[in-house]
Amino acid sequence: MITREKAWNLLNKYNKETFHIQHALTVEATMRYFAEKLGYGDDADFWAMVGLLHDLDFEMYPEQHCSKTQEIMREHDVDERLIRAAASHGYGLCSEPQPKPEHEMEKVLFAVDELTGLIGAAARMRPSNSVMDMELSSLKKKFKDKKFAAGCSRDVIKQGAEMLGWELDKLLEETILAMRSCEAYVNDQMKAYNN
Repeated sequence: MITREKAWNLLNKYNKETFHIQHALTVEATMRYFAEKLGYGDDADFWAMVGLLHDLDFEMYPEQHCSKTQEIMREHDVDERLIRAAASHGYGLCSEPQPKPEHEMEKVLFAVDELTGLIGAAARMRPSNSVMDMELSSLKKKFKDKKFAAGCSRDVIKQGAEMLGWELDKLLEETILAMRSCEAYVNDQMKAYNN
């Protein structure tokens, strides 16, 4: 499997905007949380790597999202399992067909990709600027407000919950907890990135 260092360097080769780096780090750590939570602890590094690289191409190649990621990863001899898993989060969303999420990890990625963006936006609106004091009820209000973080598709989040066989509230609450568990890590990584 590709090392974390190589994956990080690859991410930085194709992504320069702070927003995209922070999103990659957030999804990386959120995926690690879910791997541990759902009993896949032995594969936590793999889940995290998929999270880190899932949007590898989005900044430079938004019109070829997921397809270009596969091409780039193959050029760097990335494991085919990781390539497929990363591409599956674009199922039904990209201009070219992407693999359907089948493994629980792929379903989690599909569900939390958009949701971490929504939670992050909601956290930035809080006086604490943090997810640490965010409650489910507060997030649900933001979720229902279609004008808030309008770029985060509620339909995709709902579809992700359905794929997992979870109630929407469970997905929202677990993802808040996941982001709480990694907020300090992401903040530390971003400080190092910006220096």
